[in-house]
Amino acid sequence: MSVAAAHRDTRPDTEELFARAQTIARMVGGRAQQTEADRRIADEVIAEMHRADLFRVLQPQMYGGFEYDFEVFARIVAIISGGCGSSGWVYGLLASHQWLTACFPAAAQEEFWHDPRALAAGTYAPAGRSVAADGGYRLSGRWGFCSGCDNADWLYLGGMIAEPQGAKPGFFLVRADECTIEDNWRTMGLSGTGSKNIIADNVFVPAYRTVSFAQLAAGAGPGTQLHANTLYRQSFLAVLPVTIVAPVLGMAEAALAGFLAMAKGRITRGAVAGGNRAMAELANVQARAAEASACIDAARLLMFRDLAEARAISARGGTLDVDLRLRNRRDQAFCVRLLVQAIDALFQAAGGQGLFLDTPLQRIWRDAHAAASHISLNWDATGTMYGQHLLGLEPNGQY
Repeated sequence: MSVAAAHRDTRPDTEELFARAQTIARMVGGRAQQTEADRRIADEVIAEMHRADLFRVLQPQMYGGFEYDFEVFARIVAIISGGCGSSGWVYGLLASHQWLTACFPAAAQEEFWHDPRALAAGTYAPAGRSVAADGGYRLSGRWGFCSGCDNADWLYLGGMIAEPQGAKPGFFLVRADECTIEDNWRTMGLSGTGSKNIIADNVFVPAYRTVSFAQLAAGAGPGTQLHANTLYRQSFLAVLPVTIVAPVLGMAEAALAGFLAMAKGRITRGAVAGGNRAMAELANVQARAAEASACIDAARLLMFRDLAEARAISARGGTLDVDLRLRNRRDQAFCVRLLVQAIDALFQAAGGQGLFLDTPLQRIWRDAHAAASHISLNWDATGTMYGQHLLGLEPNGQY
């Protein structure tokens, strides 16, 4: 099938979007080694995603989008990531920032979607410093890990927003051509994400292109009331990190499918394991497959339960309380922990055949461990934050 949308003004149903994502997954899977070598997603891949209308999934309808919920979006991210983890990771971040843009003031949305195909990358740590200027701020700083920055027209840069009553953490929305990309991304995993450094030097940012983390956490970004859909009034960190959880789910699902296909058709040759036996007959292989399957199922159930509950609460006009926001943060990291456990089990059972660079399993193993190192998914940091909450202490972290 062609990934191009047949009718640009028609909102495709979810099965059609999933089918388009499968087509993209096959394409990026065939070029995954080249993507790693390039250390970025190719422009032609982004163009195919545009032709498939996949960047419109979370985009507001008033700006040409489809306004699907995070559950649909997460499934698309996972499908693409099953072909190439780096491609799914970058797609998810670029597409999720359409949702983030809808939380900004109206003037920022109008400016951003003057080009309805505009894309934004981002780096969230509030590493930038700003000083007040007439009508806005002057922003400077260096940020790391800006995935997909080579493919972006705009950048979301975390920083301290200068205010008379004291600086507060938030986002600055900046044109990409006003910043410098520092090509430092040479890594063992997620190599194709192009998660390079960004440098801004005294860049002017209008006040309407800022929003505080506190507003986003409360689901009360200044632009949310422009859109009738309560999708845009969900708490920022309760839902948006699915962008970097779903790629690991897709990778784990692909790892299990590939492992099962290999094990069903492979005869072992190692003397230690018992030569000339069907791999599928080995008890350790059977146990590892079962373990991986259970971990993937558990992670999938947690992830989609949390997204469904966040959607339902917003739909009835409620807001996520601190308990649920922290629970979702806990689950995001725990899902990735489960998924890495699944991939580890399969990689260890695959033996030497899993080591070759043209075997997807070794790349999935590297990419999943790279994803798990993301500070938002770090179990020690996130688990500790939730434990503090359980014990009646003030949680130390963003939620």
